[in-house]
Amino acid sequence: MNRREFIKISASIGALTTLQMVGISCSRNGNAGPISLTDLPYAEDALGPYISAKTISFHYGKHHRGYTDKLNALISGTPFSTLPLVEIIQKTHGQAEHAAIFNNAAQVYNHAFYWNSMIHGGGGKPKGAIAQKIDAAFGGYETFAEAFSEAAATQFGSGWAWLVADGDALKIIKTANADTPIATGVKPLITIDVWEHAYYLDYQNRRTDYIKAFLENLVNWEFAEKNLA
Repeated sequence: MNRREFIKISASIGALTTLQMVGISCSRNGNAGPISLTDLPYAEDALGPYISAKTISFHYGKHHRGYTDKLNALISGTPFSTLPLVEIIQKTHGQAEHAAIFNNAAQVYNHAFYWNSMIHGGGGKPKGAIAQKIDAAFGGYETFAEAFSEAAATQFGSGWAWLVADGDALKIIKTANADTPIATGVKPLITIDVWEHAYYLDYQNRRTDYIKAFLENLVNWEFAEKNLA
């Protein structure tokens, strides 16, 4: 079974399996620790010209890898080392004594989810069930896109904007720094990273241009629809 087939099969099972879909594992595999760095679902240059290979190389190879390595160092020899990533996030959320573990675990998850929220040739209006849910929740794609863009643009400092399913309702939320909706049991559908390292090499301070490119050319609506399950 190749990686694409694995993604299609595991995507239909739900929020926890979303972690498996993006390649996160808590199995011991010969890496530096129990949490493995997810593979990118595409080549580093696949999202050009909207996100460059240079940005992906730094963002994935330095930042995402750094969070993974730091998390493994922090949980080594602790009870967290045997837990799935989601459980680590949920058990450390809001616990001051475990803030460093939470921040790195959440960033491992958030980044893996972000890579899969994009695809070459993506973006624009969705079709199918996700389009119907967006229309019902927001009154149409254009209203959704405006609200999502505003959330991403107005997240002060570093953070994320998300389309989530909270029960049967679709909502747009934003989280600061490493915070993540799965910490409180909300199911993410897509996310955009608005930390500066996600876009500064390509867009400098023009965050709104990056958000526009994400929505119009990169969003992986198939991924979002599978996360509805």
